[in-house]
Amino acid sequence: MANYIHVPPGSPEVPKLDVTVQDQEEQRCRDGALSLLQHLRPHWDPREVTLQLFTDGITNKLIACYVGDTMDDVVLVRIYGNKTELLVDRDEEVKSFRVLQAHGCAPQLYCTFNNGLCYEFIQGEALDPQHVCNPAIFRLIARQLAKIHAIHAHNGWIPKSNLWLKMGKYFSLIPTGFADEDINKRFLSEIPSPQLLQEEMTWMKEILSSLGSPVVLCHNDLLCKNIIYNEKQGDVQFIDYEYSGYNYLAYDIGNHFNEFAGVSDVDYSLYPDRELQGQWLRSYLEAYKEYKGFGSDVTEKEVETLFIQVNQFALASHFFWGLWALIQAKYSTIEFDFLGVCDNFL
Repeated sequence: MANYIHVPPGSPEVPKLDVTVQDQEEQRCRDGALSLLQHLRPHWDPREVTLQLFTDGITNKLIACYVGDTMDDVVLVRIYGNKTELLVDRDEEVKSFRVLQAHGCAPQLYCTFNNGLCYEFIQGEALDPQHVCNPAIFRLIARQLAKIHAIHAHNGWIPKSNLWLKMGKYFSLIPTGFADEDINKRFLSEIPSPQLLQEEMTWMKEILSSLGSPVVLCHNDLLCKNIIYNEKQGDVQFIDYEYSGYNYLAYDIGNHFNEFAGVSDVDYSLYPDRELQGQWLRSYLEAYKEYKGFGSDVTEKEVETLFIQVNQFALASHFFWGLWALIQAKYSTIEFDFLGVCDNFL
C-alpha cells in the first residue's frame, strides 16, 4: 500500500498494557492511571502521585501524572474519546508517532493501553491564535512542519494521499438526524443536505487532485493547542498525531492557516493575510528545500504557486472537519457545540 506508514527498522517496540482507564469517576480514573504507572514508573510511590487534568482537548481526555512539586518527569495519559475509533485508525496513529519520534519530531511514546496511550510530556506553552501570527514563532512552526514533510517514504516509495478515502468514510458516518427535537431542528436548518455535500466533495476531489501538490507525511491537525512553544529553548514541537498520515503538502499548511481563526470562538478575520502567508510560506520552502538537500534559495514563483495550492486546499480542510464535527455531535460525550463547528465549516 502506497499510503502505508512504515516504521523505520530498529525503532523501539511500544508495549501494549492490558489496562483500561475509566474516566467517568475520579477515583476509578486514578486507579487506572496508577496501574499504568506501576509498569512505567515502578519506583514512584502511588500515594505521592499527582494527577492533573488538561482541559483544552475536545476529543480525548489528557491527564498529567507526576510526583513532587516540579513537573520534571511527567507521564501523560491520554484516554480516547467515545466512538473515536470511528474517526481514527489507532494502529496508524501509533506508527505515525513512532516514525516522528525516530526523526526527532515527537516525544517518547511509553506505551499503549486498551483505551489510550502514554507518552512523554513536552515542556513549553500550548499556543493560542495570537501566538501563531508572531513572526518569531511562525517561522519556527514553518520550519518544524517542513522537517516532518521532508521525511522520506519507506524505500523511496511514492506515497498516495488518503484524504479522499478518509473523507468518504466520514461522509458515510454522518448522522441523518438527532433524537433531541431542538438539536434535530437546528441540524436540518443549518447543515447542507447529504446530496449537496456529496456534490461538493466530488468537485473538490476533481479540482484539488489536479493542483500538483506533493504527497508527504502530514500532521493533518495542526491547531494552535497542538503546538508547544518552548521560549527558553527557542523551538516548537507538535503533539497529537491521531490524524497523521500521507496527504497533500498544501492541505497540511492550509489546515494550519484555518486554525489561526481558533476553535470554540471562531474569528475568520484572524485567517492570515497574503503578506503573512508570503512570509510563512517562504520560511517553510527555505526549510523544506534545505531538509531535502536542494539548497535554500526560493523564488517568488515557488511562493506564489504554494500560496495558490494552500488556499484552495484550505477548503478541503473546512469540509473534512465539518464532517468530523457532525460525527462528534452524534457520539461525543464531551460538552462542546459540535454543530456550531459544522456551521462554521460547511
